[in-house]
Amino acid sequence: MLDAGDAAPEISAPNQHGETVSPDFAEPTVVYFYPKDFTGGCTIEARDFQDHYPQFEEGGITVYGVSMDDADTHADFAEEEGLLYDLLADPDGEVAEAFGLDTSEGRTDRVTFVLADGEVTAVYDPELSDPSGHAEEVLHDLRNEHVRGG
Repeated sequence: MLDAGDAAPEISAPNQHGETVSPDFAEPTVVYFYPKDFTGGCTIEARDFQDHYPQFEEGGITVYGVSMDDADTHADFAEEEGLLYDLLADPDGEVAEAFGLDTSEGRTDRVTFVLADGEVTAVYDPELSDPSGHAEEVLHDLRNEHVRGG
């Protein structure tokens, strides 16, 4: 798994609208991986990022959610939850593997990466990140410059 200080990978993937997205990791960006749309913890985490999305936007920080679900499932999930940020579809696990995540079970663990200036600036371990309040934790760290980009 990538760690703070590692170079940001170059990725592209379709979002929930079927548009190909190629994030610019020179800019402050949060990429959170989650196991599956429409599941308990994943829904809590998605809602949490949506609740704090205006504050991320105000700070110039782009947010992406990524799972191995397809774009159609992401579209349904984003619509049901009112998500305004991009969900990247990664059914083949290429994006997850670019971040060094295990995809062997057809899903990824819950892990969040903060990127800026072309590198990973922080990683939130899935074992330590409660989906409830996680977005607030990341936002707090960015605002207080515990991780670069805020």
